Amino acid sequence: MATMFNSLPAVRNARSFDSIVNQLLNDTLPGFTTTGTSFMPAADVLETANGFELLLTLPGVPKDALQIDVLEGTLTVSGERKAPATEGENAPKVRRIESSYGTFTRKFRLPDTVNAEAIEAELTDGVLRLVLPFDTVKTTKRQIEVR
Repeated sequence: MATMFNSLPAVRNARSFDSIVNQLLNDTLPGFTTTGTSFMPAADVLETANGFELLLTLPGVPKDALQIDVLEGTLTVSGERKAPATEGENAPKVRRIESSYGTFTRKFRLPDTVNAEAIEAELTDGVLRLVLPFDTVKTTKRQIEVR
């Protein structure tokens, strides 16, 4: 009678799975030795009972390098993350760059229900948190009397 499964002990590679994946990525992904001039930060949009929260991932960007504007219903967040100094007598030699540096701009169309006058921004641990509260005049249900 033939068995339907392999009863032999599993043979495991001596290298860890992480080292194999890292080797695969290092061999297939391009490595850069110069920094770029722009990048696109990741954004998460959450909706709460009071409005929206916009979270932008900006590690290494100081708050004085950020500019946040609202114009005609569009929220624009722009800024710059400077690359490490690589020129000069004591500067380190770049071997590989995987982080993104340079300028960035993200634009978000605001819904009519957001109160643009009450938007707040806070930068903590490399995450820019924008609170976009609802405009209570526009979101409050009203009863209209029929005459």
